[in-house]
Amino acid sequence: MKSKYPAIIKKNKPLNSLFMPIKLLFSVILFFTFSENIFSQDSTDLMNQLVNQTEKNKIHYAENTFKYTRVVDGHSVENLHKKVLDVRISHRFGPINSGIYNFFGLDVAVMRLGFDYGISDALSIGVGRSSYQKTFDGYVKYKLLRQTGNTEKMPLSVVLLGNMSYYTQHYDQKDYLTDLYRLAYTTQILIARKFSTAFSMEIAPSFIHYNLVPAPEDKNNVFALASGARMKISKRMALTAEYDFLFPNQLVSTPVQNVFSLGWDIETGGHVFQLVFSNSQSMEESQVFGQTIGTWGNGDIYFGFNLSRVFNLKPKKQKSGPALQ
Repeated sequence: MKSKYPAIIKKNKPLNSLFMPIKLLFSVILFFTFSENIFSQDSTDLMNQLVNQTEKNKIHYAENTFKYTRVVDGHSVENLHKKVLDVRISHRFGPINSGIYNFFGLDVAVMRLGFDYGISDALSIGVGRSSYQKTFDGYVKYKLLRQTGNTEKMPLSVVLLGNMSYYTQHYDQKDYLTDLYRLAYTTQILIARKFSTAFSMEIAPSFIHYNLVPAPEDKNNVFALASGARMKISKRMALTAEYDFLFPNQLVSTPVQNVFSLGWDIETGGHVFQLVFSNSQSMEESQVFGQTIGTWGNGDIYFGFNLSRVFNLKPKKQKSGPALQ
């Protein structure tokens, strides 16, 4: 039997088909809305992963193993940056046990004036002149390895140092010493590690050659071991120490002593000021190792200071980074 409302039924079918495009459009909008959030979240997560992986793979070097290119008198593993000039003035007064007449050594002093320059971040050179035996000296210093801070790929910093000294003091009117005899050479391998933000240590196997020694029984080729340490006690102050050990049975004609030095480093703006106590009055490597005869036990202690001032010689267009590498 035919329905009473055939026309109405036919008119309702187009209403259902009219809602289909609206439903489809709404579904498309929802899809793109949620998919955009999902894709953007995935992109952010992926970017974060890439950044974290890049930071993880990036090598971070240990900085300021020592605050300066020297520990006290001996070199540290630090190098000057490229086109950085360091002017260093050092004083050592007389021995404290010289008494009140010499005002406990303050009436007597030796001085060294030095100029160090960074050829590159890894290569430094320097020259100096000391009133002790009227000595000229020069050095070349190259950083082979640099300690990494965030990985154990390189646990140490290693530096090669070559030094030459030439003393010009006249001992009498008939000074027979030729220029060749007045030369001495020092070679060191500096090996250091920064154990924490406050504490660092280094050792330096050393070889010294003297063209002239005091007596025939003394050796011209001498081996020694230098060591140094730094303990940071505040943001701008640190304590440093050096011990230079000369292996026995090498320089036997004179009572050569091992050298122990203490320093108190104070950073003040663009320079470092260091107060020093040492049983060596000389500040040049070959003289420190082979000519020190004073001991702490006898009061042969030389008070003095080191003053370092750094100048950045890079053009103004280039950014001025830290002085030390």
